[in-house]
Amino acid sequence: MITETQTELNCTIEKSLERSMSYNEYRALIQQLLEENKSTGNTQSESLLNYSQLNDRRMHRWDKTLRVPEEIEQEVSKFDKEITWLVISESWCGDAAHVLPVINKIAELNSNIRLRIVIRDENMDLMDQFLTNGSQSIPKLIVLEKSTLEVLSTWGPRPSEATKMVEDYKKEHGSLDAAFKEDLQMWYNKDKGINIMKDLVSLLQRS
Repeated sequence: MITETQTELNCTIEKSLERSMSYNEYRALIQQLLEENKSTGNTQSESLLNYSQLNDRRMHRWDKTLRVPEEIEQEVSKFDKEITWLVISESWCGDAAHVLPVINKIAELNSNIRLRIVIRDENMDLMDQFLTNGSQSIPKLIVLEKSTLEVLSTWGPRPSEATKMVEDYKKEHGSLDAAFKEDLQMWYNKDKGINIMKDLVSLLQRS
């Protein structure tokens, strides 16, 4: 039996999918907005613009240099269900800049995986259904059965190793400071997307 809550969630997901875009469309939108000195989202500021410019360079670098190990490629190719990966993101989000190119690369390996992206501030009804510890953290990946839109799983906002780094640092220091955020960026670069890829393989195996 489908409850009213499930119906409302399906309606929210459907509306967000109607507003969604492909990865290439997302990248084009960011670049178009940057030409207008804007970031995605409802709030515009010099700091968000600067983050968006930095993240655009990061994503461009990942798009060109990211390599998927053969064993991960083989695991992804085995997946035989039709699903949609719906990702909530913003151009100014540092984690999204590292994560989304990897998600896209994995999705490209299997035609059963359809990747769609939405802007958080334009889809707050959706965001509020998929909070992380009560916060509107992004990127957030929602795994949907393609035809029914049943939510099979979620992932995000960070890969498992980075999540542990954040949790451990908060326990010791109370909050994340500039030094930690710089260390986190260095971790992403050193890891080369491998932890994200392994997380996504696990996600497929659970879907």
